[in-house]
Amino acid sequence: MVFHPDRLECTVTSTLSAPATALDVSCTRLRALNAEYPRMYAVATMADEGKRRWWSLADDLDGDRVPRMWARSLEDVPDPDVAAMQVATALIHAVIGRVTALVVLEGRAWDPGLENLWIHMDSDEGIDWAGVADDTLRVLPDDPYAGAPRTVTVPCERALLLWTVHRSLTSLHAVFDAIARLTPIDASRFWGLVGEAVLGAATYVPILAGGGEAAAQRRGQGILDAFVAAGVPVRSKSRITRPHCGRLGQARNRLLN
Repeated sequence: MVFHPDRLECTVTSTLSAPATALDVSCTRLRALNAEYPRMYAVATMADEGKRRWWSLADDLDGDRVPRMWARSLEDVPDPDVAAMQVATALIHAVIGRVTALVVLEGRAWDPGLENLWIHMDSDEGIDWAGVADDTLRVLPDDPYAGAPRTVTVPCERALLLWTVHRSLTSLHAVFDAIARLTPIDASRFWGLVGEAVLGAATYVPILAGGGEAAAQRRGQGILDAFVAAGVPVRSKSRITRPHCGRLGQARNRLLN
């Protein structure tokens, strides 16, 4: 498997004199969504982390990190195309799946841009965490942290969604290119996986949080709309390989349409 979330609780590094930032508060809530996998959606602040097993998305996509992930995936699934999709899924979640969780839950976003993201690997060459170099959050005007240090207030929800997608595209295009250097990868399938990551967060996060489904669906729809406007086929229905029934399936279908 490529994505192996850590089962252990995360350690938040802080001092008694340092007030909690907006990102600290948001990541506490994100970690609480899934007690078994607290790192599933949260990110680390790189100023608080050592560099062991961390690598920069901007600096290391051209190195051996992605080939190592791909080689490890091939040990489990000896099909180059499937292995490439597994690596893509893990990296896509790190880029857009995590930040979408925060957007749909709280109407906030960290910067998912290429130069800001870091990736943490487990001992099995899987991604188990992500981090940000700059912990500034974009927030809405009615956010309680609007105007606080390490926040930038955007004028409206649409502006937040457009900014988030614009910044994530710098990372996603680089991820696609890195995988394409190893093995042929179908672009429509890659962007379909991006759509799946958005759908997954917009569908499951509010249910895990115990509410907020209407806002999550609206924001998830807005993120998909912004990707489509940017010219990437995130709504390709060919990526759906099985029917989804019940409450979760109905929510997913509303976002797809």
